[in-house]
Amino acid sequence: MRASRLYPLLILAVLVIAGCGQDRSNPSPAEPSASDTASQHASEAPAAPSSGTTQVLILGNSIAAGLGLPDPGRQSFPARLQQKVDSLGWDVQVRNAGESGMTSAGGLQRIDWLLQQPVDVLVLELGGNDGLRGVDPEATKRNLTAIIDTTLRRYPEASVVLAGMQIPPNLGPQYTRQFREIYPSVASQYDRVSLVPFVLEGVGGVDSLMQDDGIHPTMEGQRYVAANVWAVLRPVLENRLAQPEDVQPAS
Repeated sequence: MRASRLYPLLILAVLVIAGCGQDRSNPSPAEPSASDTASQHASEAPAAPSSGTTQVLILGNSIAAGLGLPDPGRQSFPARLQQKVDSLGWDVQVRNAGESGMTSAGGLQRIDWLLQQPVDVLVLELGGNDGLRGVDPEATKRNLTAIIDTTLRRYPEASVVLAGMQIPPNLGPQYTRQFREIYPSVASQYDRVSLVPFVLEGVGGVDSLMQDDGIHPTMEGQRYVAANVWAVLRPVLENRLAQPEDVQPAS
């Protein structure tokens, strides 16, 4: 039943995201002042990482933020990824920079600020809101590429996990296809980018795994999302942990 009502809810979702989301960006906004940026993201500022700890930054939207969950700090997929590495005894810190309503343009605005703390692995989970808003796929592609480029310039030895997204065909088959192709196209440009083909694989449209809006995963749905990301992230982390190396900013 949930799958059959998913597409009609997309228009409502756009209005909700536009009205209630935290993303106040547009494709080419003026840079925020330092004081505005510090105020806006003060709650994100992490404690200084322990020396030698592998740093994973998750830059995402409401899926990463755990919108609608009773306890996002424990139930969102980034929190579940932290639980996975902790269970293995790995010295890995997962930093969740997910923000509801975030677009790829908003992520590009934020990345310089977020990179003030070391990043060994960037998990990039953005673009879904672009698709809901009908943003030109080429603009989304440029933004995702720019986020990756900025990260790798700052930390040349970092790795990136790109979380792919797909959208229903309500905007037409051509747009749906072009949007779906963004992620493999971006990932193919880099040696250090690994692709999660579809971050909501096994979740989207499944009644028991989606909230009533038909868009955001339930607590159990977030387990599936975490598993989809973990399948790609784990070998990246294993490789890094097998060859420990401090990632330093480029000079």
